[in-house]
Amino acid sequence: MAEVIWSDSAIQDLNDIGEYISKDSEKYAEITVSQLFSSTDILEDHPKAGKIVPEFEIESIRELIRGNYRIVYQLTEDQLIQILAVHHSARLLGGVIYPVKGE
Repeated sequence: MAEVIWSDSAIQDLNDIGEYISKDSEKYAEITVSQLFSSTDILEDHPKAGKIVPEFEIESIRELIRGNYRIVYQLTEDQLIQILAVHHSARLLGGVIYPVKGE
């Protein structure tokens, strides 16, 4: 079973998403952030559930697509999963992902 760890920047991404959505609806913001956060639970038992991120084409950097969002993560050899970013799919990904060193 893999361990899922959220990076500070990914948590900030969730906070930013929630803040943006809350301008229109507090309730929908809470629901969206909660769903995005819990959608990574599948990775504990299925670490390769996401597809390889096409911008990087690196086996260990993968993404889950949830609605309009890409949850980008890196899988290490010791079954540690680091959530790197939560990114709206309409925006370019370049420059927002910093893989864990040594991978």
